[in-house]
Amino acid sequence: RPADRAVHAGSCSAGGAAAAAAMCRSAAVLALSLALLSAAAAAWDLWALRALRCSFTEDCECGFAFGAGLECELAVTLVGQPLVRQQLMKGLRRFLEKRSPEKPLVMSFHGSTGTGKTFVSSMLVRHLFPEGLRSRHVHQFSPIVHFPHAEHVERYKENLKHWIQGNLTNCGRSVFLFEEMDKMHPGLIDVIMPFLGPSWVVYGTNYRKAIFIFISNAGGEQINEMTLDLWRAHRDREEISLQDMEAAISKAVFENPQSGFWKSGIINEHLIDFVVPFLPLKHHHVKQCVINELVQQGLEVRQGVVQEVADSIPYFPEEEKLFSSTGCKTVASRISFFFYDLI
Repeated sequence: RPADRAVHAGSCSAGGAAAAAAMCRSAAVLALSLALLSAAAAAWDLWALRALRCSFTEDCECGFAFGAGLECELAVTLVGQPLVRQQLMKGLRRFLEKRSPEKPLVMSFHGSTGTGKTFVSSMLVRHLFPEGLRSRHVHQFSPIVHFPHAEHVERYKENLKHWIQGNLTNCGRSVFLFEEMDKMHPGLIDVIMPFLGPSWVVYGTNYRKAIFIFISNAGGEQINEMTLDLWRAHRDREEISLQDMEAAISKAVFENPQSGFWKSGIINEHLIDFVVPFLPLKHHHVKQCVINELVQQGLEVRQGVVQEVADSIPYFPEEEKLFSSTGCKTVASRISFFFYDLI
């Protein structure tokens, strides 16, 4: 019947459209799957080639990696240091996204004791090399250990130059940590100037992928005073900018005759890419450090212990008792006393 034929034709038309749509979706899914497989195959080929190369060579690029983990760990475990997170991640991203950087990355960490300078540098190298500070491509220098005697500065200069040159020859991705720069003999650090600039090659060594970090308590007092002034002006630490701190740090660190950067060509030639100020920590920051340490040690987080440890630390200035005198430096050693004493 005409009506039946019309209904049947309509059904066939609707069914045909549905079938066509289903076929289109299947084709799209197949195309996407093939694209993903091709991308995966390409990635696998690159991984396989790198793995094959790394099985026959000791190229330090094979052990070097950088992902999103550092930013996440900084957000979770580094307390009270918004400027550090901002400066550190900005510097690393700009540097590591370049296959052929113009110069090594040079950063200078400043702040009073216990504010996280060594903690952050250790975290950084752990996210660059799986072995962290134990990696043979990470090199630490301490003036007390490596350069103790002022009368031997000229010998130290030669040694330091050869150490840097030799390690960069072995691995262009080397990381160099210079601790306690405030105790470094003036003039000594300038011997590494040729390795910090924008030249292509120094002493036959391609060195532009290296990272240099200077760590110093110098400027800590000025950073503390500036942070206190801003707090009294009702400025939250999240609002503090690098510009607020730069002048104070420069005067305390780079114009101080007792500083390792005194009259340094590194400063005069503007070879430091990022100055990173570490702010003083308040009572609630110390409490967060206690919690983090308890978790790190696998201990139960007890609010009584957290409060007792945080309260046991001296704070300044005398009137407000606002900032921890030792930051979080003594938290770990205090936990065992209060944790087991309060059982």
